[in-house]
Amino acid sequence: MSKLSKGFIQIYTGNGKGKTTAALGQALRAAGAGLKTYIAQFMKEYPYSELNSLKLLSEFITIEQFCGDDFVYKRKLPDEAEIKKAAEGLSRVKNIMMNNDYDIIILDEALVSVYFKLLTVEQLIDFINSKPSNVELILTGRYCPEVLIDMADLVTEMKEIKHYYAKGITSRKGIES
Repeated sequence: MSKLSKGFIQIYTGNGKGKTTAALGQALRAAGAGLKTYIAQFMKEYPYSELNSLKLLSEFITIEQFCGDDFVYKRKLPDEAEIKKAAEGLSRVKNIMMNNDYDIIILDEALVSVYFKLLTVEQLIDFINSKPSNVELILTGRYCPEVLIDMADLVTEMKEIKHYYAKGITSRKGIES
């Protein structure tokens, strides 16, 4: 049973680093208050370091990954198998949300999943519209469609000013992965 009397819709978007980190920080803060968070990661089948640390908070935070992102590096659209995994994942999360066992639901990289055609904006609108009033919903990812920004209660845009990737620095374990 949710401990929140009112849940809002938050979006973390933009081309800067920190969208997932902000959502994970919210889950960490919520755990400290005894709230339970379910995190669904889209386009992330890689064993990111947060999976290890969140095991330590498994009483309060559950995380699952749905579909990969190999197609991005191959510069093509996802195949039907990846699209199906994303849709099934979103359906699973919707069922979990409706059970009212979690105070916060995070759809990590759901927004960029629309850009890459893994999910549709209509699927996310349907998900948002089915949100119980006492559940906080957080969506992350680049390229947020304007219609979702309009539906949200809080929108934060992470704007890249400078990034060491431009100097050829690749993803570092514990920092970006």
